Amino acid sequence: MTELWQMSASEIAGLVRARKVSAREVADSTLQRLDSVNPKINAVVEIRADLVREQADRLDKTIARGDDPGLLAGVPFTVKINLDQSGFANSDGSRLFASRIAQTNDPAVDNLLRAGAIALGRSNAPTFAIRWFTSNLLHGSTRNPRNPRLTPGGSSGGGAAAAATGIGQIAVGTDIGGSIRYPAYACGIHGLRPSVGRIPHYNASAPEVGIGAQLMAVSGPMARTVEDLRMSLHAMSAADPRDPAWMPAPLEGSPMPLLAALCPRPAGMQVAREVAAAVQDAGRRLADAGWTVEEVQDTPPFKEAAEVNERLWFGDGFKEFAEAIREDGDPGAMAVLAGVTPWVAKYPADAFSRALVQRATVIRPWQQFFTKFAVLLVPVSGELAFPQGLDLQGAPGFQRVWDAQFLMRALPTLGLPGLTVSTGLVGGTPVGVQIIAGRFREDLCLRAGEAIEARGTPSAPIDPRN
Repeated sequence: MTELWQMSASEIAGLVRARKVSAREVADSTLQRLDSVNPKINAVVEIRADLVREQADRLDKTIARGDDPGLLAGVPFTVKINLDQSGFANSDGSRLFASRIAQTNDPAVDNLLRAGAIALGRSNAPTFAIRWFTSNLLHGSTRNPRNPRLTPGGSSGGGAAAAATGIGQIAVGTDIGGSIRYPAYACGIHGLRPSVGRIPHYNASAPEVGIGAQLMAVSGPMARTVEDLRMSLHAMSAADPRDPAWMPAPLEGSPMPLLAALCPRPAGMQVAREVAAAVQDAGRRLADAGWTVEEVQDTPPFKEAAEVNERLWFGDGFKEFAEAIREDGDPGAMAVLAGVTPWVAKYPADAFSRALVQRATVIRPWQQFFTKFAVLLVPVSGELAFPQGLDLQGAPGFQRVWDAQFLMRALPTLGLPGLTVSTGLVGGTPVGVQIIAGRFREDLCLRAGEAIEARGTPSAPIDPRN
């Protein structure tokens, strides 16, 4: 018999809406699963079971009155510790902000709650969300449920590990340099980085973010099925006046030919054989689904986009950022600081303003590219999931990570949607493909992702490996 925590969000919502199961039954099943597996992986770092059950009971009362319970009725979701959730600390993974209690919800959280979903708990992330590994001095390390010797990814590693093991159907993360796409890849699930302006975001508990984050950071969902990502996007993208960057773009764009570009080694990047093979495999699956797939030797500028990302990320407010890292003292954050400081020290005084100008130059050819191609298939990372703590192994380890994550850093500059689709395992290690589309064309990413997913092994939650 399939347990409720094993089901997809679409299955749960259908059962709850049809009154075949209660939201309380779903909540209890998920809490039992959390109690069983979370101690092994440390994915969810704050949970209040009484509040979870209260939400479920309110939803059941709504259904009993005959009112619409919402698109995601009864579906449990986790919230990353750098997003506001009323009554919980928005610590951003740092001991400095352990007592920073949010009084309101981030808009994405509010939108999910309005859609009938149930907030389950707070998912772990690295200090200040700046690593592709998940650990901090406040909550400890999250372990990859497929292999504890591998990173679960970062910075939304706790959410990805939770979703992979059945602790909720949806995980809400953030992404400014791969923090949704990479954890999904490392844990063998799917993750959607939406277009900038698609999902509203605002943390009232924290200071206003800098220009770089305003231009590149997004919130988005991770899940075990592409359909669950589609439903999550629909709910999370509802309007909220607190985000001035939000755009009322339709979720379904104009029809265009199903032509996909495929580039296993964009910009000449070093790509592991298994990773390149996964991109080719995804292309074959798309072709089998009726798409036309054209392999291209290169794409519009990725290297320049990655450079702009770096300068918008670190070129403004770096001194204050570095001081906060030193005060917190987290080894992972300190390793990142040591790795990037030599580069940042060489920035010219006008590096940030130059990057703002260069951003438009970089984006323009990409917009032209997606007038021809519906989607582009590229690697997620240059390597399979890294060994846990690789970036702590001195300058060579950090540089290896930085170089392999080239595409993680490039996409946020462009403001385009990127979807990580898990395509299988290589000796027990997850592998996948990254699907990119034009601005606000998440529908094309999801359509391609569903075709690729349908021709692989069906997704199911896993038990953590020792």
